[in-house]
Amino acid sequence: MTMLAILLEALESTVSTMATVFVLLFLTGILTEMGLFHRVSFIARPLASVSRLPAVSASTFVVSLGSLLAANTMTARLKADGHLTERQAFLSALMNTVPVYFRELFTYQLAFVIPVLGVFVGGMYAIIFSFTGIAKLFIVMILGRRYLVADSISLDAAFRSLPKKGLLQAVKGSLKGEMPIFLRMAGIFFIMTFSILYLNETGILASLDVIPLAHFFQVPPETIIPLTVYVANPKAGMSLLGPMIQNGSLSEVKALIVLMLGSMFMLPFIAIRSQVPTYSSVFGMRMGVSLVAISTIISITVRLTALCVLMMMT
Repeated sequence: MTMLAILLEALESTVSTMATVFVLLFLTGILTEMGLFHRVSFIARPLASVSRLPAVSASTFVVSLGSLLAANTMTARLKADGHLTERQAFLSALMNTVPVYFRELFTYQLAFVIPVLGVFVGGMYAIIFSFTGIAKLFIVMILGRRYLVADSISLDAAFRSLPKKGLLQAVKGSLKGEMPIFLRMAGIFFIMTFSILYLNETGILASLDVIPLAHFFQVPPETIIPLTVYVANPKAGMSLLGPMIQNGSLSEVKALIVLMLGSMFMLPFIAIRSQVPTYSSVFGMRMGVSLVAISTIISITVRLTALCVLMMMT
């Protein structure tokens, strides 16, 4: 692929993604200006309260039940407007990722993973996957109670005291407030996407070999191909493992070891290829990369713990 082709692909990806982002920014901006999200924040307010986060963080958590991107853009706007400190915004954004794990129980785990891998292997994979969300939630609570204090109350009071705006005022306020954020997001997203595509094209991202790691954890030789495929495409890798589990050529514990190992190897690639450009464009380079790094480390740690337990069972 030539440099021009990479440039055009990055531009196409930026335009398609940022079009969605702009709509989400604009709509969440209107709803925020009108104070509508704050009215439904009572749903998640106990969770935010335990974490010592302001009630506006409960509002973004409610939004994340439907769209993580919308929740994060709302968090970035609240931070830009001074309703969230950087530390509060960081923990809010981390908390916004939690509903994804439980939403995918129905859209991915029950719909695909369990039918393909079987009740035991698929069910254990779903439990480990969901436990990652629980771990993130506990970490937010621990860090919130450790580093956030009473200033969150005053921030929440300040948010409630904002004058309620009509629709026309909310539209104007949304455009005025969201446009600088959107332009920054579009610029960073394009630069990051171009960089990732270039690194991928030059083979740098694919230079790591999964085989030595597979040998280290003593997975059966016949699982090398499914493991390698899983790193590139989890659904395809699971589709290869499924028949091996069903015909008895691969034990259920060994299958889970392959899945945990593949997940650990896959997560950094997903983070670099998709999450870093998105989070950096929303929150800025420093905070965006930090969020992706922490989230990825938590996910890998959960799978590494499960892998160690499974290794002790063999």
